Amino acid sequence: MALWHTPLVNSPTPNILFITADQWRGDALSLLGHPVQTPNLDALAQEGTLFERHYANAVPCGPSRASLHTGMYLQNHRSGTNGTPLDHRFDNWALQLKSAGYQPSLFGYTDTALDPRFVDASDPRLRTYEGLLPGIDPVVQMGTFPDAWAEWLADKGYDIPDPNWRLYTEKKPSIEYEDGGSHAAPLAIPKEHHDTHFMIDEVMRFVGAQSAPWCVHLSLLRPHPPWVAPEPYNSMYDPNSLQTFHRAPSPEAEGEQHPFLAAMLAKRHYRAPHDQKMARLRASYFGLMTEVDTQLGRLFGYLKANHVWEDTLIVFTSDHGEQMGHHHLIGKLGYFDDSYHVPLIVRLPDGSLSNAPSRVAAFTEHVDIMPTLLDAVGLTAPVQCDGHSLLPFLRGNTPRGWRREAHFEYDFRDVVDGEALEQQLDLTLHQCMLNVIRGERFKYVHFTHLPPLLFDLVNDPFELENLANSPEHQPVVLEYAQKLLSWRMNHDEQTLTEYALTDAGVSQRRAPRYTLN
Repeated sequence: MALWHTPLVNSPTPNILFITADQWRGDALSLLGHPVQTPNLDALAQEGTLFERHYANAVPCGPSRASLHTGMYLQNHRSGTNGTPLDHRFDNWALQLKSAGYQPSLFGYTDTALDPRFVDASDPRLRTYEGLLPGIDPVVQMGTFPDAWAEWLADKGYDIPDPNWRLYTEKKPSIEYEDGGSHAAPLAIPKEHHDTHFMIDEVMRFVGAQSAPWCVHLSLLRPHPPWVAPEPYNSMYDPNSLQTFHRAPSPEAEGEQHPFLAAMLAKRHYRAPHDQKMARLRASYFGLMTEVDTQLGRLFGYLKANHVWEDTLIVFTSDHGEQMGHHHLIGKLGYFDDSYHVPLIVRLPDGSLSNAPSRVAAFTEHVDIMPTLLDAVGLTAPVQCDGHSLLPFLRGNTPRGWRREAHFEYDFRDVVDGEALEQQLDLTLHQCMLNVIRGERFKYVHFTHLPPLLFDLVNDPFELENLANSPEHQPVVLEYAQKLLSWRMNHDEQTLTEYALTDAGVSQRRAPRYTLN
């Protein structure tokens, strides 16, 4: 049962707009000096607060969203891969907000793999990892197969390909950049009929019909692959200027850093293509970002014009980052910051905490978002949550004992086809894990049965030199290995650990709210 306390948001029942844009790197905002154009997110950050060092706790989509939605580290929720079921016993922000009178409404997807122990074996939901978060109402559910968008396009007279996911990939007849074209070839669908535009239209239609405080989770696919942008976003960024990457001279030299990295570089779907194609993909990736920003600007303008902006809590983030050719990799994997550093912007309703800083440099994590959403409406996060509310930062306060490092994990087991990798690395299924602790200067990576890594981020910000075997750095390796062990011990799953059965009945004592180090 939810426990109430005085909310930090002044509006008694704010609207909630919780936005995730899939696979958005943390450096990709124009206010941070990045070439991508994001004027609407920049304005949101200036009106709200940008958390500059925010990290996903896991990759890829399913594990990261499990942490985002439950407030739990991967080591506790254990939904470690796309398709690993999320235990049905865990709470989430949607269930909690439902207990407070909201009806959380989904536009997009949550990638929640269903627990197979509690449904019939013939249930079709067991044939996909793109399941639904308990407690949320799927107003427009989209995923790999964009059925809702395809139906909308069919009503407009489009021929829908089979399978309909080809709507994401089919291009206008043109010369592709690496074949001599001047820019990336555009998507066949025009921008006013693209999936991002469609989703924003659906949210505005929904919001316009509400007469009570609403809660919308807008989970946009973009800028997730396939990286094919509609006009004019396909040509906004010149691929000729996008062929600089942080990496070793060759994939083979890159793989010398660690056996795990060599194994990942040997996988076709993780190894970046040649530089011209990678530059074209990067240009399309940035174009899709600007399209998302433009469409969010349209949504923000609608909220303002209809006088609900001032009563709306907005959270913008991404499930994870993207390697984008750095370290000769593509996608989201491993231990590099490229895959885990993501944007986080929180904008409170007008009049709430007017002294909120525009930027926060403390380390924050996805596990903090569920406690933040609950705190905003006067709910206390359940004991299962490993994160803590970020609202004190919006008062200009850094909570005592706040974490001094970020933590993230990668579960690279493959239940179906992973035996070859396990044999290559001499691992068992349950040893296919790595843990990262990332501080101001040093970053330590620990494997269960492989050598560790250590990076000096001051002198090597792009993580190119492993210092774990350097004699002079052995004290740092020991210090960070101990930090990681203490972190894991402090965050072992705790759902019932604050309760005791006594001869007087059930007793509970909550631990201090901020003891993160």
